[in-house]
Amino acid sequence: MAMPSSSTVIGVDVAKAELVIYRQDLDQLKTHANDKAGCAQLLKTLPPRCLIAIEATSTYHLLLIEMAYRQGHRVYVIDGYRLTHYRKGIGGRAKTDACDARLLARYLASEIDSLRPWNPPSKAYTSLQRLLRRRALLVKTRTALKQSVGEDPQFKSLFKPLIERIKRIELLIEKRLHDTLKAAGLLEQAQRCRGVEGIGGLTAAALTMAFERGAFQSADAFIAFLGLDVRAKDSGTFTGRRKLTKQGDPEIRRLLHNAALAAARKGHWKQLYEQYQARGLRKTQALVILARKLARIAFALMKKREDYIPRTA
Repeated sequence: MAMPSSSTVIGVDVAKAELVIYRQDLDQLKTHANDKAGCAQLLKTLPPRCLIAIEATSTYHLLLIEMAYRQGHRVYVIDGYRLTHYRKGIGGRAKTDACDARLLARYLASEIDSLRPWNPPSKAYTSLQRLLRRRALLVKTRTALKQSVGEDPQFKSLFKPLIERIKRIELLIEKRLHDTLKAAGLLEQAQRCRGVEGIGGLTAAALTMAFERGAFQSADAFIAFLGLDVRAKDSGTFTGRRKLTKQGDPEIRRLLHNAALAAARKGHWKQLYEQYQARGLRKTQALVILARKLARIAFALMKKREDYIPRTA
């Protein structure tokens, strides 16, 4: 997809309090507040159908991309990892908000053919993601509390009601996940995933959520979206260490790791896990391979809308 010659390219560096905007055709930098009024003021100054590059942040970029999308602009959310290496690749020596805004515009103008414009997620996706992240935070908090208490009986008795309350909230979130899947018509897809050994209700919900986010053409594309694809680093006779890209949602990868742990104790998956270890792979490496296989099977089941048939041998 070539960039239209008449399109205006905009780079936006996002912080919690402000937006630094670079307009490439005018070689112009401006600053606006990162709130609804500031975003509206910014968008009012832009011509129609701009191409806007915004670096992904935690949540600070969401307001602007949603408002810009609604006004008909084409928005590209750029991963920070890619932008950092792009800066190094072109010999960039400075990292400031203004430099980043310029860099985002340059990156978009040069790499637009390999980028996909942002589209808003469905309401179900947003709800499921919010619930899964909320539960993950609760689990992390509960674990930290239990570890901090240790074996001290006085502290354990004081913290016990709080920990029990957190567990009840976790159960409520799991119920809401089920209700959200049902309301969105995704419960059947989640049940297909749950039929696979090791995949429980939470992992099934996460996989269903991820599948609904995009029109994935292949299992490889789905694996890349989850961040379970491998980055190679080879040169000549040198073979570098393989690492996961980890570009997707970390909570889905955590749940898949737990699913792989559960699967590694059962039937065919246990045999496969032991074979990987016999070949000299470390425990983590073997579990990553199992997690990737589970995700591929779940993708195939959802893509073909078929139920899982367990292996008998």
